[in-house]
Amino acid sequence: MKIALLGTGFGQAHAAVYAARDDVEVVMFGRDPDKTAKAAAQFGFDYSTSMDTAFEDASFDLVDICLPVPLHADYVLRALDAGKHALVELPLADNLADAQRVAEAADRSDRQVFVDMFERFIPANQALVEAVREGAYGRLEQLTLWNRMAPLWPGASLGLTALPLEAMHSDMDIVARTLGLPQGIEVATVARDDDSACIEATLTYPDAFVRDTVSSLMPMPWGARGGYTATFTGGVLEATSTMSFDGKPTGTVTAYTADGVHELALASADQYSAMIDHVLAVLRGGADNQIAPASVLDALRLTLDIDQAVKRSR
Repeated sequence: MKIALLGTGFGQAHAAVYAARDDVEVVMFGRDPDKTAKAAAQFGFDYSTSMDTAFEDASFDLVDICLPVPLHADYVLRALDAGKHALVELPLADNLADAQRVAEAADRSDRQVFVDMFERFIPANQALVEAVREGAYGRLEQLTLWNRMAPLWPGASLGLTALPLEAMHSDMDIVARTLGLPQGIEVATVARDDDSACIEATLTYPDAFVRDTVSSLMPMPWGARGGYTATFTGGVLEATSTMSFDGKPTGTVTAYTADGVHELALASADQYSAMIDHVLAVLRGGADNQIAPASVLDALRLTLDIDQAVKRSR
């Protein structure tokens, strides 16, 4: 399978996964010739600075879009118009109208569109979603999620303007898939500077509430850490994880019930590799698409609502 990988920033996370496979051919695309050549050489890929080639060259099967968020929707639509499958980094778009346009176009097309909802492939998150779906511990009453990180990604801003779409979106996908959309949202914020901040969002439901905290205020030795505490009518699930710049978390999930305490047995998984495994399996007819655009609209709607609440709070 031949893949056009657009973007030399976060695109490198996808590139590292592709480079470990022997069943794909990748060409990396970027606007800066020197930067693109350097990134491509790191992974042993060919490169190009002509974005048009990614869509015009009939040999490409999949366009992997790791470009700035405002470009996501238009580039997915362009890929579909060119008869290509598309994988796009999250979020799908920076507004709901564009996201819905993509979802509708994907539904009409015979091509597949995937949104990199990598958190769906983290075993700890899968354990929570399955517990809610199966009612393993009763009804979910309260969910606390937290992610606190150092500036591990040089050049990336994680200030108040970036945190909702860049860092909270994955948490909102968990929330949307377990409790749906809330009745109300309140946020509190603190900003150290333009690139470092913290947001705490409280979401209310008729019989539950959620608190989500995302912070980029941590010192470099902290790395990135996160987790959740999910309180059910019949028990508690608690997850903790640590993550370095490679984006590969390690962690545990512990269940607390009237019968005692036990750690859940989780499969070992790198979420980016698992996401790309899923994409390629779908394209080869071995799986159904679990990260299609229509499946992410509620999470995006919720994330954009938080983004607006943060803007109002400022």
